[in-house]
Formats: sequence, structure tokens, C-alpha cells
Amino acid sequence: SLGTRAFGSDPAAIGRHAAALTRGLQEGGVVATPKHFPGFGAVDVDPHFELASIDLDIDGLEGRELVPFRAALEAGAGMVMSGHVALPAITGDRSLPATVSRFVMHDLLRVRLGFNGVSITDAMDMSAIARRHSAGDAAVRALEAGADVILMPPDVAQAVEGIVAAVASGRLSEERIDASVRRVLGAKARVGLDRERLVSIER
Repeated sequence: SLGTRAFGSDPAAIGRHAAALTRGLQEGGVVATPKHFPGFGAVDVDPHFELASIDLDIDGLEGRELVPFRAALEAGAGMVMSGHVALPAITGDRSLPATVSRFVMHDLLRVRLGFNGVSITDAMDMSAIARRHSAGDAAVRALEAGADVILMPPDVAQAVEGIVAAVASGRLSEERIDASVRRVLGAKARVGLDRERLVSIER
């Protein structure tokens, strides 16, 4: 159940918890990753099995779903994970998951919320994505939307081949790939992975 994986139902209280957890994780050398952007608070469907949707407009998102994300980002969260959730009142498309929506992953996350860290997709082998797109097409769509890391494609080789083909055809530019690589390398450098790849449990 998604409910048992949440801090509660009050956006402000969740934001306080999210900010505290973010600070604690990152002080310990872990990159905090709030999820699932732009929110799962108003859904009653599990995206492991089908595509969920949130019937909120942008004001509704701002007043509810985005509150905890803003708090976590203000606390310095270095990553954000997308959610396989549709936003029909905003995108006009009940079949478009946020993970592959340019509006959500770029306009909302990067521009409106000012996030400059690493964005990672939720698992791409979940039915909400995998039923709609091949591994290669889904990976390319997520990169086009603004994701930096493609998590758990159902076929890794096919995802890589799809991305390589998209760059070769000009659908994705090398500069677009470089931007994601730069963000990922920056995150690794900030937590010192070039010096120590394991987190100290004692700390």
C-alpha cells in the first residue's frame, strides 16, 4: 500500500518530516531523494499495476502535492524521483505519466521549483510505463522529458540501444546527455564517491 509508505496526510507536516529526513540523510553522506514527483497523495491506484492519475490543476498541486517537495528541496535534497502518475487537468492527457512529461520533469521541477540536482525515474519496469512503451522508447521519452537517470528498465540493453539510436538520429543531442552526466558526476563528487564508495554505518 502506498499509504503505509507516506509520512501522513497533512502536507505541511509531511514537509517538516521530509525536510528533517533530508537533512539527516545528507549529513550522513546519503543523497536524499524525495518521491514520487509530483505527488501520490491524491491517487487510489498502485502504479506497479496501472497508471494512476491526479485530478488536480496547478493550484491544487501547489497547495497539496508540491508542499513536501518544496520543503525537501529547500532542505537541500540532491535527487528527485518521478512518479508514474498522469495529470490530466494540467497536461490534458490521462495516459501520459509524469515520468515522460516534459511539463512535469522540466517545466515544473526544474523551472517552477528551481531544482538543479539529479532527477531519476521510478522503476521503468512497472506496468504504468512498461505496458505503454518498449524499454528503448520509454528511456528516450524519459530523457526527453528531463530525467537524468533511467531506473530499472525492463530490458537494459534495449534501453541503451534506444538512447544510442536517438542520439545518432538527432532526436536527443549529445549536449542533452552530457547535461545529465554532469549532474550525476557532480552528485557523486559531492558525497565523495571518488574517495569512498561505502557509507559509514557508524556515522
